[in-house]
Amino acid sequence: MSKSAETKKKIKTILVSQPKPDSDKSPYFDLAARHKVKLDFQPFIHVEGLTAKEWRQQRIQILDHTCIIFTSRNAIDHFFRICSETRVTVPDSMKYICMSEAIAYYLQKYVVYRKRKISVGERKFSDLIPILKKNSEERFLLPSADKIKEDILKTLDDLGVKYTRGIQYRTVISDLSHLEDVKYDMLVFFSPSGIKSLFHNFPNFEQGDTKIAAFGATTHKAIEEHNLRLDCGAPTPEARSMTAAIKLYLKEHNK
Repeated sequence: MSKSAETKKKIKTILVSQPKPDSDKSPYFDLAARHKVKLDFQPFIHVEGLTAKEWRQQRIQILDHTCIIFTSRNAIDHFFRICSETRVTVPDSMKYICMSEAIAYYLQKYVVYRKRKISVGERKFSDLIPILKKNSEERFLLPSADKIKEDILKTLDDLGVKYTRGIQYRTVISDLSHLEDVKYDMLVFFSPSGIKSLFHNFPNFEQGDTKIAAFGATTHKAIEEHNLRLDCGAPTPEARSMTAAIKLYLKEHNK
């Protein structure tokens, strides 16, 4: 088969490097049905919680803080897990700031929403700046992973608020050895850690005709640094989400 023929090969199988969505209403399932592609999900990285002993070694007292900043659902899960394992009872007076409405909604898993002081941002951490300024007298705790976006800490530092970053979970490379002999027409990534996991599991990986889709500038940069070809990038003005970008790509490529 010629190189040009290989390039035009239709995409029939896609591997998404994330857990399978819980809801049947996920746009991924609509994508698979509409474009008749086989869609598999496999996290290339996963989260492991720090033990109570590891948390105590940071010498952070949760109750010395008056407001918790949540940037993800993982942060919520591990914050309340650590509280439970270290027998810390979070007072009703504790305030919460959530980076998005979805994160705030998830908080209801642990607290009675209507009885708590909860502030919500729109989507990006920078959207929280007015809320942080309004609550500048609070002592903030930022539960986080071992790796965090630099702009989050920079925003807090620039504002000059009193905050403590508490590492409560870490990102770990998943074992993908079961995929060694499985081939996909497209791989979908969402973080530089996913690219790192790919080469950790498959050091001799060669892209060839495999299409790579990726979300976010840092992921795009990691792809370039590993001498891979980015075939489908997001977000763009035409496609704000990864699924939207893939739909546009398949519409053109598989016609």
